[in-house]
Amino acid sequence: MGTGLRSSELRVPDGTDVVNAVKTSPNPRIVQAIAPESARIPNQTPLPDSADLPHRVFIALGSNVGDRTGKIEEACREMDRRNIKVLRTSSLYETAAMYVTDQHSFINGACEVKTSLDPMELLDELKDIEDNLGRTKTIEKGPRSIDLDILLYNNQTVEHPRLSIPHKLMMEREFVLRPLCDLIPGETLPSPDRASTFLTRLKSLPTRDIPLSPLTPLTPSLPSIQSLSPARQTRIMAVLNLTPDSFSDGGLHSLAPSSLTNTIQTFIGSGATIIDVGGQSTRPHAPQVSPSEELSRILPAIQQIGSQPAFSHTAISVDTYRGSVASAAIAAGADIVNDVSAGTLDPELLPTVAKLGCTVVLMHMRGTPETMNTLTDYPDGVIPGVGRELAARVRAAEEAGIRRWRIILDPGIGFAKTQAQNLELLRRLDELRDYEGLQGLPWLVGTSRKGFIGKITGVKEAKERAWGTAAAVTAAVRGGADVVRVHDVAEMTQVVKMADAIWRVSI
Repeated sequence: MGTGLRSSELRVPDGTDVVNAVKTSPNPRIVQAIAPESARIPNQTPLPDSADLPHRVFIALGSNVGDRTGKIEEACREMDRRNIKVLRTSSLYETAAMYVTDQHSFINGACEVKTSLDPMELLDELKDIEDNLGRTKTIEKGPRSIDLDILLYNNQTVEHPRLSIPHKLMMEREFVLRPLCDLIPGETLPSPDRASTFLTRLKSLPTRDIPLSPLTPLTPSLPSIQSLSPARQTRIMAVLNLTPDSFSDGGLHSLAPSSLTNTIQTFIGSGATIIDVGGQSTRPHAPQVSPSEELSRILPAIQQIGSQPAFSHTAISVDTYRGSVASAAIAAGADIVNDVSAGTLDPELLPTVAKLGCTVVLMHMRGTPETMNTLTDYPDGVIPGVGRELAARVRAAEEAGIRRWRIILDPGIGFAKTQAQNLELLRRLDELRDYEGLQGLPWLVGTSRKGFIGKITGVKEAKERAWGTAAAVTAAVRGGADVVRVHDVAEMTQVVKMADAIWRVSI
């Protein structure tokens, strides 16, 4: 990304020198990626394990000034530093301001924490975090750079001039109840409403003309994914394989700067808003390359995308299952980590993503690229099998510290699936999206040029499978996919536009 670093210089196995070189770059996109890193990964004294923290608390999160998502994420990191351990977060939602309506819309969410602090001590810490993050109170219920409210504290009731628990207004506010229902939908309401649950109360509120949709940020220059918006546009992720042995385009893309620029310009001009850069093939029996070799393939492309102002409205995804490679790629300016194993091939991947604070794609796969084709037995069916196993990976990601609003799911078409199972996943994607624990999360679907398409259509050459891919992409959009990963960008952009026009309709 404008560092002048040549691929021949990328030789360090752990990528350390690569990251150090990238950090010296004057390129603003790199500075933007690196500057927050020191805030994300501070040197700090280890905090107590959450099992040692006795109090279970739910806290509302809100912001409507500046980088709203960034402020909420910074507040969560600060809580973690202060003996307020964030266990889980809800999705994020954008809502119009209530009461004082002449102000920007809010981003709202909630988190479950464990702490040793009593209610008043916790209140003081949260107010101090608000002050440190620049909150200045001008008018009651006016604009706020960050808003942290205690909703529930164990099962206790607190009445104090400075604090009421349960929060007095939470039962009338969808922007509070909906995030809480991401976390504890079936738990009973505080007294005197113990006969009802939070979900029941949420359903009793007046319905909206346009329902609230979770938000998933990609990069600051792009709108967030709104996974439940009926009028959302499907995003195009272009595949940029920089491997000599990928199944359909190995060796096609050159690392030469002029060639890379032309390729990326073509992708973006054809409709891609995400470029997925990969340096390690995951086809069956593909040889595994070293981290240094993988970095030598992908970093020049990441730098090339980030150094061009014309590409500034493009999200960069790195297709890797290695934590060390993900860290170096994000430091170089990538925005998203796309892991085919959802953290199962490298135990450092999920903790690394949590520290980086970026968005991650968790794909369903069993075993390894060498063994996955033998692991296609789903005793109770592919939909409940994939749903259950992905829900377990979501829990693992949350336990590692990844915020729910930073998770995208992928059903793993072609990975540990038979042809019939691939087709069933496409046919019943809407059911998978509604599986318990996965509701509201966005989905990426990658069917492009895959072998099952060739077998069905009789097309042997992968690069000739555009027509079959078009049908699969249409099915993915119909099933609710938010992102489709494709090789034939121009053709699939047209397919997606038509599918969106049919099924993604404004209310």
